[in-house]
Amino acid sequence: MVEQEGDARQALRTKQRGADVEMAVVPPPKPEFGPLSAHEMGGGKFQFRKVFVPAHRYTPIKEHWMEIYTPIFEQMKIDIRMNLKARKVELKTRKDTPDAGALQKCADFVHAFILGFDIQDAIALLRLDDLYVESFEIKDVKTLKGEHLSRAIGRLSGKAGKTKFAIENSTRTRVVIADTRIHILGSFANIRVARDALCSLILGSPAGKVYSKLRTVSSRLAEKF
Repeated sequence: MVEQEGDARQALRTKQRGADVEMAVVPPPKPEFGPLSAHEMGGGKFQFRKVFVPAHRYTPIKEHWMEIYTPIFEQMKIDIRMNLKARKVELKTRKDTPDAGALQKCADFVHAFILGFDIQDAIALLRLDDLYVESFEIKDVKTLKGEHLSRAIGRLSGKAGKTKFAIENSTRTRVVIADTRIHILGSFANIRVARDALCSLILGSPAGKVYSKLRTVSSRLAEKF
């Protein structure tokens, strides 16, 4: 009888030890937190961006306002308005803005349109992450004046825009030539190739030489990507 009680006590102790070990081994459940919204990441404060609109772009932005407003307000969940007094397009985040970088994308989209890019080209800035706009002036490459400057601009465009279109198609970029300023929209690698071709034309290289170089570089880019 005494032996049976001793065995029962020993079994109970063993069971308690096993339970203690099992409790010690099982980790507590990990807490699960939902993703923060853009409004919460900003500390609960609304963020703003303002894009200046020059006078010569007033009419185009007025004509294409709904094409600019619709993707920004409905898809990116960003409030937008045109401040006529300050001559600026004002952007503001909302509580339901899903992405923290949506505000900057929308500002880049509006800025690209103001620089002269088409809506269909500029809207790619909202959909893709690796697109940029780079701007430079002809005088940054070479100091030209008078007829020399006019001939350089003519070499950049070509007859009926042939040279500019060839650069755009081979490098998969978009180029805007606004007087002495040049704006390029595309990925980083493609912008570099297009910029090199434009700089060669500014420095006086013939179009045929630039075309042959573009064919070589564009084939290398196609193999790389």
